[in-house]
This record gives sequence, structure tokens and C-alpha cells, in this order.
Amino acid sequence: MNLPQDPFMLLSMINMKLRDEYSSLEELCKANDIDEESLKSSLSSAGFEYLPEINLFR
Repeated sequence: MNLPQDPFMLLSMINMKLRDEYSSLEELCKANDIDEESLKSSLSSAGFEYLPEINLFR
């Protein structure tokens, strides 16, 4: 999967996939060969945090 470099575009894309296609961040990352910690770090540096109880970044 080709991930956007802009953190807001990345946030939008990941949250859409979490909402529509995947039941967890781990599942999304495994299915798309994405390093979960790198993704979390990228979004965290822009002020977003993954909330597993609602399965999205805020």
C-alpha cells in the first residue's frame, strides 16, 4: 500500500480503512504489509493517537 506523506491525508485514509474494512489496526497493518509502530509514530508526531476501543485515530 502506498501511504500518503501528509499526516492529515494519512489519518483520513487509515481511519477510512479501519471504519470500512478492518476490525483492528493490527489487521490493517498485517494485510497491507505496514509497520504498525512506524504508522503509529507518524500519526503520533502529528498529534493523533490510536484508540483501539473505537478502532480509529483521534
